[in-house]
Amino acid sequence: MPVIHASEAVVHEMHGARFVSYAVPATGSKELAAWRGEIPAGTRAPAHTVTREEILHLLTGSLRLTLDGATHTLAPGDTAIVNAGTTLSVENPTDAVATMWVTTSVGLEAELADGTRIAPPWAR
Repeated sequence: MPVIHASEAVVHEMHGARFVSYAVPATGSKELAAWRGEIPAGTRAPAHTVTREEILHLLTGSLRLTLDGATHTLAPGDTAIVNAGTTLSVENPTDAVATMWVTTSVGLEAELADGTRIAPPWAR
């Protein structure tokens, strides 16, 4: 069973957020990808539609998620299930960093409103 130590996690940055990648095929996972998302205060990520289900579990701070037009506020301990085909936007309207744990299946992609497709390396 592979163990990924915190010092071995790979950090990616996009749209003002940090994605600290732990579980991907390169680290031994066969089906799942998992990372810690760090969303700085005042950050609003662009809306995107996901190709695979994602589970977002808020660890610290507060986030505002919009899922297919319905807005929800998450507090620490709250979990959101984002089904494949859902349009998601994430916003941290507070003055503190929010962190979440995210799990999905390997190969997740996202499509922005302008049609740009993103294949995030933290899900590959």
